[in-house]
Amino acid sequence: MAKKVAVIGGGSSGLTAIKCCLDEGLQPVCFEKGTDIGGLWNFKEEALPGFASVYRSTVINTSKEMMCFSDFPIPKEYPNYMPHSYIIKYFRMYADNFDLLKHIRFRHRVDSVKPREDFAETGQWNITYTDEEKNESTTEVYDAVMVCTGHHAYPHYPRDSFEGINNFQGKTMHSHDYKDHHGFENKRVVIIGIGNSGGDIAVELSRHAKQVYLSTRRGTWVINRISRGGLPVDIIGNRRMLNLVPSAVKGVIARSELNHRFNHALYGLQPEHGVFGQHPMVNDDLPNRIVTGSLVVKPNIKCFTKTGVVFDNDTVEDDVDVVIFATGYRFDFPFVDKSAMKVENNHVNLYKYVFPPKLDPPTLSVIGLIQPLGAIMPISEIQCRWATRVFKGTTKLPSQDAMFDNIRQKKMDMSKRYYNTPRHTIQVDYIPIMDEIAEQIGVKPNMKKLLLSDPRLALAVFSGPCTPYQYRLMGPGAWKGAKEAIETQWDRITYPTKTRPVPEQMTNGVPGILKLLIVFALIVAVIWKLL
Repeated sequence: MAKKVAVIGGGSSGLTAIKCCLDEGLQPVCFEKGTDIGGLWNFKEEALPGFASVYRSTVINTSKEMMCFSDFPIPKEYPNYMPHSYIIKYFRMYADNFDLLKHIRFRHRVDSVKPREDFAETGQWNITYTDEEKNESTTEVYDAVMVCTGHHAYPHYPRDSFEGINNFQGKTMHSHDYKDHHGFENKRVVIIGIGNSGGDIAVELSRHAKQVYLSTRRGTWVINRISRGGLPVDIIGNRRMLNLVPSAVKGVIARSELNHRFNHALYGLQPEHGVFGQHPMVNDDLPNRIVTGSLVVKPNIKCFTKTGVVFDNDTVEDDVDVVIFATGYRFDFPFVDKSAMKVENNHVNLYKYVFPPKLDPPTLSVIGLIQPLGAIMPISEIQCRWATRVFKGTTKLPSQDAMFDNIRQKKMDMSKRYYNTPRHTIQVDYIPIMDEIAEQIGVKPNMKKLLLSDPRLALAVFSGPCTPYQYRLMGPGAWKGAKEAIETQWDRITYPTKTRPVPEQMTNGVPGILKLLIVFALIVAVIWKLL
């Protein structure tokens, strides 16, 4: 009899969890407390407590070829950077194609996840949930659990940490509750926080409000979605061959490139840390709004007055109408029994960000609890592929000591690279984390085999963008369409912008001499690994 798996959450991680369960012959039951799929990317007119939320103008920061599921390419007609409306369309296509909806119970809220008394022998869980339509509570037994609730549901709202804020007569709110510019016209607005939400909201309101101030303690590096030549920046930056470049060199090059667009110091944004010492902001319009004066960058807030704010440099802005806290989120899993997993100050012990190391047997997994420098959907998918194989018993985890060693090493590496903040507890880089988990299930591209069997494909895998299809070329779950998807990915990248005929360019793609150099580098890299 197939093992019964509880999938908690019907967003992007929950959908791929259902599919991966089906691929492994498991029986998934997905509990979604909302009325529809899509999670964060299903736009709602108002923000609801306990639900992730996006604003009306939200556009994803990762391009379609880098964010798609590994065996289901996004249509070529879709824009490279998709608004939330396109993302939810893609999720619906994915769910329909693999017949996932019949496994989802909508308006079912999970109240508790507890190991059964015989857990050591069975690995089973008691799942208590409420059917909100019937207002009935039920407990069922499951063989495994996949927690797919993300980390954008509980706002981090440090309102009371600011002196004088209780005397402030204006409005304060969290960016979680922001939907669009309506109601902010002719207002003086202060935004606290310089992550992606803070930047997006500041740019949008600077076109409608009387004045916008963006307050930041440390500053940030700002990345444009479009790189030189007009290609998506993550298509250029996420390539295996770049792993051969030392991190320090990449940092210098990245800093130079970002300052080439605009001088971060001149615009009051330059931080003390390097480009890769913080999760950077992705924003295409911020410097353009700063240079018009409609958006002003300010330091951290020292205190509030009745009608305004005083900044750390003792400048004062009065007659402030609204203060928006774009201060991120805290993550928590209040329904999971503390004996199984405990979150403290945005820290939780998970082996490779998926498995609680103390649980034996390992029948609980957390999916998508990561903040990647890159796309999250393919990482969630490969986590699901791994977790379902562990549940099935075809893949084993290492010893508890080895898992704790891995967790400690990751925390140590993170503390060396990033400044200490709750935001930087689940940071990962796209290719390293994908490869790390792919190795656990035997689906990491084998460059030696590819080079010998299909040199052209090997070149595309090594020097081209590390798209998710690479993890379907070989091993368990291999997809026959993976090679074709890699060979046609450039067509899907260029198609949506080629909307009128233009004179043909003299050269197209990678120059021949550069191709030869890449092939040489690939051969050297393989030989080096063999030695």
